[in-house]
Amino acid sequence: MGLLEGKRVLITGVLTDQSIAFQVARLAQEEGASVVLTSFGRTMGLTKRSAGRLPVTPPIVELDVTNAEDLAALAGRVREHVDGLDGVLHSIGFAPEAALGGRFLETEWEDVSTAVHVSAYSLKALAVAAKPLMESGGSVVGLDFDATVAWPKYDWMGVAKAAFESTARYLARDLGPSGIRVNLVAAGPIRTMAAKSIPGFDDFEDVWSTRAPLAWDLDDPVPAARACVALMSDWFPATTGEIVHVDGGVHSQGA
Repeated sequence: MGLLEGKRVLITGVLTDQSIAFQVARLAQEEGASVVLTSFGRTMGLTKRSAGRLPVTPPIVELDVTNAEDLAALAGRVREHVDGLDGVLHSIGFAPEAALGGRFLETEWEDVSTAVHVSAYSLKALAVAAKPLMESGGSVVGLDFDATVAWPKYDWMGVAKAAFESTARYLARDLGPSGIRVNLVAAGPIRTMAAKSIPGFDDFEDVWSTRAPLAWDLDDPVPAARACVALMSDWFPATTGEIVHVDGGVHSQGA
């Protein structure tokens, strides 16, 4: 039996097969799970193409995590394909160009609020929308990037990630009585479509190339995906509010 045998998993953020979310979907299927993907708008075409590359082509439901109508409809849309959920992957993040790239002091609130809404508040929104599907408990896992320090040019996305980490802790508190665990995987940099849109991503590459105690492959999303699958499994029944670092050990090293 696989780690996720018989489980039902909702995965957001599958765009290309380079993404961590795609690898989570692949591994989840290989470990026995029924997978449902989400997408919306212009990204739907990318998600459909990537879905066809998975071992089993999964259904895709429409979900914009900033859209109240989509969130309210999520449970019904998912129930058209599975009768509930045991796991949810949050792999969503966005900051406007003005909120990145070394212009921290100049960024206006409108751009900051967009980054925080999409990249942090959406974890709460997704978890609450999925809660009616998790009647027997389950696991919510979010993809994180270490927010304990200031990174070059990451700016307000770093602030949003700090809010994301705090949101996960409060969700762990409030969803725990329902048997729902909430944990994050703080991955090192991977050359995904999203990462390539971050100004100064080369700076991150330099850090991991020189400071990771373990070798770090910028083109390999599988280690982070394995951690996500493990956290969705029954092997972590009493772990919640945790951040698991899958970054080659960089987070443990001084400057």
